[in-house]
Amino acid sequence: MDRKRLFLIAGLSLVIAAFLTLVAYKRSRPVSAAGRLVATVVVADTDLAVGSRIAPGDLRVTEYPAGDLPDGTFQGMSDVIGRGVIVPIRKNELVLVSKLAAAKAGAGLPSLIPAGKRAVSVQVNDVISVGGFVSPGTHVDVLLTGRPLTAGSQDAMTTTVLENVEVLAAGQEIQQTPEGGKARSVTVITLLVTPEEAQKLTLASSEGRIQLALRNPLDTAQEDPKTVKSAALYHIETAPPAATTAAAHPRSAGHPAIVQAPAVYVIEMIKGDKRDSVKF
Repeated sequence: MDRKRLFLIAGLSLVIAAFLTLVAYKRSRPVSAAGRLVATVVVADTDLAVGSRIAPGDLRVTEYPAGDLPDGTFQGMSDVIGRGVIVPIRKNELVLVSKLAAAKAGAGLPSLIPAGKRAVSVQVNDVISVGGFVSPGTHVDVLLTGRPLTAGSQDAMTTTVLENVEVLAAGQEIQQTPEGGKARSVTVITLLVTPEEAQKLTLASSEGRIQLALRNPLDTAQEDPKTVKSAALYHIETAPPAATTAAAHPRSAGHPAIVQAPAVYVIEMIKGDKRDSVKF
């Protein structure tokens, strides 16, 4: 057998081997009844609320078109069980990485706090909480009304302390009244803020009365509105600042301050044909 025939047989064997390998690979991949490639993914078997911890009974495994899979899916339930939910997941919805807290981060409120943020709760009433429309996920401005000691007057002022703050949680808790010992239900709003904003919010709660202003979720602009005084509500013009005197601002060396002479009063007394003047 000549060398050319040997090369021909070897090349043909390689082609046949490659073809058989490709056929075996395609047959080993799962396909749907329609012939489309599918992948095994984890989906929710029930509605999962924010802050809940995923249990084995909350999940199931199903097949999904491989070409339509979004990023961040899970193939095994062991990677999902025990993690906290940070975005609501509906029944039969894909469980994605972006909807879960980090592994070993736990569940509940702490799992909802991103790195670099803080959760601060304030006690409010129906008026402050905008009639109950302040709910988790909404954004609010925090307004403060009080009489600052450094203002030099007793005029009440309202200023915007924080803008476009996300509401992390809103609910009620039971507290004991100090006088009668009876329990009462109070509304508590938890806001997601930076450490500096947490300090401002805590100080504002002790300085005066706070009010929440509900924002449109699409309105994220920082307005930085001016402080409003109570006199402006009644169209009262505030007195201009007192004019500075020369004594308050002495002139520089070589230019002594001008001292005005005191006023002189003259009284003229008439006795018959005599006239006397007295100055003082």
